[in-house]
Amino acid sequence: MADQNLRNIAIIAHVDHGKTTLVDAMLSQSGVVQLDGSGENCVMDSNPLERERGITILAKNCAVTYTVRGGPRRGEVYRVNILDTPGHADFGGEVERVLRMADGCLLLVDALEGPMPQTRFVLSKALELGLKPIVVVNKCDRPEARIQGVVNEVFDLLVDLGADDHALDFPVLYASGRDGWASRSADVRDKGVDELFQEIVERVPPPKGDESAQLQMLVTNLAWSDYVGRIAIGRVYAGVMRGGAQVSVCCADGSVRKARILKVNRFEGLARREADAIKAGDLCAVEGLGKIEIGDTVCDADAPLPMARVKVDEPTLHMVFRINDGPFGGKEGKFVTSRQIAERLERELETNVALRVAPGDTADEFHVSGRGLLHLGVLLENMRREGFELTVGKPEVIEREIDGVKCEPFERLSLDVGGAGLGGSLELLGSRGAEILKMEERAGRMHVEAEIPARGLIGLRTRIMNASGGEAIMHHTFSAYKPVRGATQRRKNGVMIALEGGRVTSYAIEGLADRGVMCVRPGDQVYTGQIIGEHNRDNDLVVNITRLKPLTNFRETSKDATVVLRGARDYSLEAALEYIEADELVEITPQSIRMRKRILDESSRKRAERAERDRLAAAGVGEE
Repeated sequence: MADQNLRNIAIIAHVDHGKTTLVDAMLSQSGVVQLDGSGENCVMDSNPLERERGITILAKNCAVTYTVRGGPRRGEVYRVNILDTPGHADFGGEVERVLRMADGCLLLVDALEGPMPQTRFVLSKALELGLKPIVVVNKCDRPEARIQGVVNEVFDLLVDLGADDHALDFPVLYASGRDGWASRSADVRDKGVDELFQEIVERVPPPKGDESAQLQMLVTNLAWSDYVGRIAIGRVYAGVMRGGAQVSVCCADGSVRKARILKVNRFEGLARREADAIKAGDLCAVEGLGKIEIGDTVCDADAPLPMARVKVDEPTLHMVFRINDGPFGGKEGKFVTSRQIAERLERELETNVALRVAPGDTADEFHVSGRGLLHLGVLLENMRREGFELTVGKPEVIEREIDGVKCEPFERLSLDVGGAGLGGSLELLGSRGAEILKMEERAGRMHVEAEIPARGLIGLRTRIMNASGGEAIMHHTFSAYKPVRGATQRRKNGVMIALEGGRVTSYAIEGLADRGVMCVRPGDQVYTGQIIGEHNRDNDLVVNITRLKPLTNFRETSKDATVVLRGARDYSLEAALEYIEADELVEITPQSIRMRKRILDESSRKRAERAERDRLAAAGVGEE
């Protein structure tokens, strides 16, 4: 039998509902770390991007030791493996495979927001695997908290997802991860998280597994060491994993190869410690297996019995990655060739199970598919920080044909907006094919739930922010594939394009101030075909942004000193990807993010546009 004093628990929640902060409190209670009391430690968010964005991108696990302080189990010592999962649907690949290692789950829900789209997503994955939730209503210290209403909404969500009676009979704890407490009563806020640990010990079943059976371990995550290469992380489902043992590795193509374990590590706190053996039901990190992949099964050398591989939802969005062939290509990046980009994408495929890469239309292009814009945006941000330089095209949704009907992905969207921005926001949703499912008031703001085509989300966030004065909070998650609804959305405004390369001048920007909003500043270097601003009309406009002020021999009153230029609009990586159209690219380098036309030369661009119109006319297709 597996260790009866072992518990494997996953923490699942919507983005920013406090998973990682609560884990901090659990680690502090167990003496693993000492927090500074700021509530902003997020010990588990070790990736720089995670700390900057305030979200969990990579699933992680740690282990703590808990001694029961009261009740019939008083004095018993338990080992708890804690699995911290991402909340965003774009990282669903991380969520699904990590949940395979757990025997129960903590469902965190914000005491004001309640269940959100990602709550539905992660909870549905947990229920599919038969995990019974322990509901934790977090952020109960918020003055506008509506605790009982949130508990009722969780119950309704479980019913909607088809949960059985056992799952519906869930325990509820009230917590504030930032303040470091969790209790069975919302009024008791000074006992740390001891009652949370008690619920885990009592409610989460010990892992199943027969130590005397043949070895089976499913690889659900990978780590890397410069000394030993890939490290396989997973759960031992049967048998015992021993250091130095000869094993079989069952691969994705059905083949079986032999390998020898170099070292077996057990998780202790935030670190890994070498162990002689890991028994069934526990998690471990195994060194020395060579080119191991996520989903592989490590088995007994004489009895290779592969387990079902990790199943991950298919990508819903794709874009073209290509080399940077612009005038500034190679000036800022270290890795610029198609071979280097291809090798980097191949490395990403080894750990990013939700990613797909296929050859492009030319040798310098790659079709990269992912779960959403954030999923691909994080990959691009990591690449530029590593020194890569490339250009990417407009994100496009992946359509499927189901029962002879052309279908597209739909997303479930939630929007929290003030009353002043509600009308404009609803108008935007309606124009993009959204169907409003529910609308209610929460703490003086309107909460809207809708179903919207995934392509309608591209560029929507920026426009919602503009319509609401920057106060809207929007989240979405994949719902289902449904028949295509409505026409493709296009950008309403054209862009201003640089006529020639050179240095941007204040004189040129001042002269173009009434034509639109700039995204460059005086002194910036630009090139022919680069997008330098948004036109205030629906057509593109080629302008001379490097024009110098003409000099004469007449003395004039100096009025330049009083000229105040409008601020330039900055585009983040995701904002630029949402903004561009099909004939445009985003140029990404370690130092810059620029937007440009795919064809830089104006004459060549016009010839290509005429040729495309002629082709569509010959095919009998009208313009959209």
